[in-house]
Amino acid sequence: MADITALLHAGLLVADLARAKVFYESVLGLAPYPNRPELPYPGEWYDLGGGQQLHLMRLPNPDAESMRPDHGGRDRHIALAVSNMAALKRRLDAAGVNYTASQSGRAALFCRDPDANTLEFVETLARLS
Repeated sequence: MADITALLHAGLLVADLARAKVFYESVLGLAPYPNRPELPYPGEWYDLGGGQQLHLMRLPNPDAESMRPDHGGRDRHIALAVSNMAALKRRLDAAGVNYTASQSGRAALFCRDPDANTLEFVETLARLS
């Protein structure tokens, strides 16, 4: 059995790549990863550091019509570390993005991107390695 040692990337489906890029780049402040290979569908990759990436894929979503829970913590999601939760909240508020606080009491919040993908943000004191 192989030992799993890291999550290398998470892939999210998006319907409108331009709209998704505005959210991930302008609202969240991510920079595109320049070395995305030629793939048979449009997309964008973002380097999150430590060899980790976020991949946006403009592909049909087989789950687009499903009902999503109100609180993202009760939905499938990815969790991203942030060093300044207050700054993130200001960016989300300025963009009109709704979010909910973690119900566990942790310094974390949940929001959805324009395609209803759930993102969790957890405040960390130092970058995870």
